Amino acid sequence: MTFRVKEEYQAKLTTAEEAAKHICSETRIAMPPGTGEPRALSQAIARRVEKGEIEGLRVDNVYTFGLANPLWDPKLKGRVIITSLFVCTAQRWAIDEGVGEFTPIYYQDCPRAYDRGSRPLDVFIADVSPMDKHGYFTFGAALSNSQACARAAKKVILEVNQKQPRVFGDNFIHISDVDLLIEDPHDLPEIPPILITKEDEAMAQFIVDLIPDGACIQIGVGGVPNAVCKFLRNKKDLGIHTELFGDTLLELIEVGVVTNEKKNIHPGRSVCTFALGSRKVYDYLDDNPGVETYQVEYTNNPYIISKHDNMVAINATIQVDLTGQCCSESIGWRQYSAVGGQADFARGSFLSKGGKSFLCLYSTAKNGTLSTIVPYLSQGANVSTQRQSVMYVVTEFGVADLWGKSSKERAEELIRIAHPNFREGLRHEAKKMKLL
Repeated sequence: MTFRVKEEYQAKLTTAEEAAKHICSETRIAMPPGTGEPRALSQAIARRVEKGEIEGLRVDNVYTFGLANPLWDPKLKGRVIITSLFVCTAQRWAIDEGVGEFTPIYYQDCPRAYDRGSRPLDVFIADVSPMDKHGYFTFGAALSNSQACARAAKKVILEVNQKQPRVFGDNFIHISDVDLLIEDPHDLPEIPPILITKEDEAMAQFIVDLIPDGACIQIGVGGVPNAVCKFLRNKKDLGIHTELFGDTLLELIEVGVVTNEKKNIHPGRSVCTFALGSRKVYDYLDDNPGVETYQVEYTNNPYIISKHDNMVAINATIQVDLTGQCCSESIGWRQYSAVGGQADFARGSFLSKGGKSFLCLYSTAKNGTLSTIVPYLSQGANVSTQRQSVMYVVTEFGVADLWGKSSKERAEELIRIAHPNFREGLRHEAKKMKLL
């Protein structure tokens, strides 16, 4: 490490308490998702809020565990305004009570919102890996839109964490672009194992049968993704281009199913924008040239996604109407999550040579009392993925192939994979709607 960057590091190093004094009332701050939330700094800021030293703090976030972050605590209601780009469990209370704000946006467009000034930003705070000898930190497992936030913010405060992996790609920030540093070597949040149900396995088997060797995959977190990866172990030469990298994808790398050799771009490397999982995942990412992270406007750009032949996207949805419209983010008018990258990858996979996009859902909700395939979406429900971009819808009863089909054909396909208890009622409604 050169003397200059060492000296600059020491000059900018302070405590969490001192750094928190740079956060004032009405300040707009942002932080990375998941593992990128700075623990000690968030706690120090929250203490200032509790003492009445800060009012009207506005906090941007695109995904959070909420673990060990008191800024999402309901006791700060009215003094901290959560301005979410993706509603998670820890923040849902604020949206439900009308004291938080949600911004509908495609995940790929989040960086542009800061670059274009649509979301003014005073301070960006982030958990980062230690500085290298050239003066560079990395955003570790939580790149996402961090580069754009760092560019847009008037002040950048980083929390250096020895347990944050050093990850390659477009993931670096130089000490010259940083205003203050603190140090806090805390454990990163981890996702506990997710149980696989028989419905998950049924859906996974339908999907896996349609994935060819050499495909490039995008997959999220949940029972169906876990089950898909379980059944993918007989495939060969898969590649990874995804927004989220986790344990299920790592398992496919370890057993040799993922080689990335058939990828049209970034061959030999897995590409993502952030990672969540066990400590094993973070250790695998650390200093590993086989994984590259890029800002989400790149990883989730449908044009970039489409450059991969046989691109396969697997995502979850909540409700599908008989024309193929998918609601994946709200329960009626209640904002439950967000569209995330689903629409980005649905369109990118559609444009890929040989590409396929799967939207998965259990056939029923509320202990089997409601069908998730419906004549029309619930009142107030958001259309997350337009019917023009939907290719395959999957339930535990089968796969509906929708793309290029007429409204009549779509209705027939979707009724076929609905729960048997609701098929007759769906047919009756489809006839009333002149779909059948």
